[in-house]
Amino acid sequence: MTGTFKANNPYNNFLLFVYGLLLKLPMFIHAPQPATQPLDGVLYTSFLKFLSPLAHNLPVIYSIISFILLFIQALGFNSIVNAQRMHQKPNYLTGMSYLLITSLFNEWYSLSAPLIVNTMLIWVWSRLCTLYNNPHAKTTIFNIGFVLGISAFFYFPSIAFVLLMMVGLIIARPFKLPEWLMGFVGIITPFYFYASWLFLSGRWKSYRFPGFKMTLPTFDETNWGYAASLLVLLTVLVGIFFIQNNLRRQVVQTRKSWYLLFLYLAVALLAPFLNPTHSFDYWILVAVPVSLIVASAFLYPDKKWFPLAIHWGMVAISIAIGYFVH
Repeated sequence: MTGTFKANNPYNNFLLFVYGLLLKLPMFIHAPQPATQPLDGVLYTSFLKFLSPLAHNLPVIYSIISFILLFIQALGFNSIVNAQRMHQKPNYLTGMSYLLITSLFNEWYSLSAPLIVNTMLIWVWSRLCTLYNNPHAKTTIFNIGFVLGISAFFYFPSIAFVLLMMVGLIIARPFKLPEWLMGFVGIITPFYFYASWLFLSGRWKSYRFPGFKMTLPTFDETNWGYAASLLVLLTVLVGIFFIQNNLRRQVVQTRKSWYLLFLYLAVALLAPFLNPTHSFDYWILVAVPVSLIVASAFLYPDKKWFPLAIHWGMVAISIAIGYFVH
């Protein structure tokens, strides 16, 4: 499969859909039900309430929405990576890697607030990558802040990605105070409208600020889960090695995009530490940047047996976890 998705052929869109569907069949056979967490935002909880009557008669609706989100994220992120020329040639390995990695843990089959937020964060990262020579930078920066503000209403700790916006501005553009102010105005705007709605509807006193709580996440997984994590970590290390070898051959803008991706990964690793409860759902934020690094490990090695072995090893673990671990 890695050889197939190395090509930049239009029919790979359909193949990617079939590939993802085959990997994620267990999510339709054993349809997981979403569970709300203390820091899930008001938009996410309202969305679940909206779906509840339909899900009562059709429980698989949660799996259908999850798969659609995962496929759109895989295809969209892959398209952005190709547009930014992150690899030497366009390919579909990033989308393939994202669908593969998100099949390695049962918790990532479930519809969750972080899964929805991934769509927004992919867009935020893509916009940050275009700031270098953007003639409408103020508008773009406001939109980035606005989307980050909205994401907090799905999953509150995603507000940590404001750090990604701030460092992204430092990397992409010379300091201009009006641009920074536009970014923070964008972040505040959704909170302003929500506060206005609470005040006008008389619900102001009932609101409780979610807040943050620094905790040490626990990794409560099966042996298969540990095997999956170790295999992904090994592949990430190999991917970073090849990325560093090729980074100096790339243009300045592409190198900045890679720096932003590694920052994206760092903030995504931070977010699970901001939760009062422990759930592996939160770690799905890491899957987006990791999928691009893993795709590099599939693309660059001269010895073809390595990507094949890693790929089919991950597929085997995803099958074992999907069908036999519940």
